[in-house]
Amino acid sequence: MKVLVPVKRVVDYNVKVRVKSDNTGVDIANVKMSMNPFDEIAVEEAVRLKEKGVATEVIAVSCGVAACQETLRTAMAIGADRGILVQTDEELQPLAVAKLLKALVDKEQPGLVILGKQAIDDDANQTGQMLAALADLPQATFASKVDVADGKAQVTREVDGGLETLSIALPAVVTTDLRLNEPRYVTLPNIMKAKKKPLETVTPADLGVDVAPRLKTLKVNEPPKRGAGVKVPDVATLVNKLKTEAKVI
Repeated sequence: MKVLVPVKRVVDYNVKVRVKSDNTGVDIANVKMSMNPFDEIAVEEAVRLKEKGVATEVIAVSCGVAACQETLRTAMAIGADRGILVQTDEELQPLAVAKLLKALVDKEQPGLVILGKQAIDDDANQTGQMLAALADLPQATFASKVDVADGKAQVTREVDGGLETLSIALPAVVTTDLRLNEPRYVTLPNIMKAKKKPLETVTPADLGVDVAPRLKTLKVNEPPKRGAGVKVPDVATLVNKLKTEAKVI
């Protein structure tokens, strides 16, 4: 069984993002980039399935600029067998990415597509669901545990009320949550091995997909600065302020 794992190159989670002076977007010049943490969890889970003997091949996919090759090499250092880069300089929105992934699903015929539930840059939480709809595949989102056996995946997912367990037929789409696993530390020997693994580059035109943006970002603003706190001498004063000033009780 092949497992397809889409991975996204995003601003590193440790970086404090800055808005451009003209408010057109986030400034990513000279900023450290890395793999989206949720996608890293997806790669780890796919590699674990291969180590269990459930999967035979793990294919990492990334869509974007040429620098996304670094993200694919990281995925291959974790344990993916090969990478596919859909290279384009266009701004890719979730629907466009889902269409590109659908074309690759048709081409590769994976038994499972596993990806992060959302990217930490746009927080859209849409690509997995859109892919499942376009490819007409069953889906299980926000997975905190995945077991694959006998042509089915049993997925424990996190919902508002607790945990929900679904059984879905393969092929299927699964999106990962933070508690699914702890990604392994990438060792230097594996980084060196990843450089020799095959990495194929295609374009959206090769896949017959139109990736023109459907939405336009009008303006990006930083959140308002948080005001300083106030110390109060006792509980009575605190309660009074919550009643009269904050008006929350």
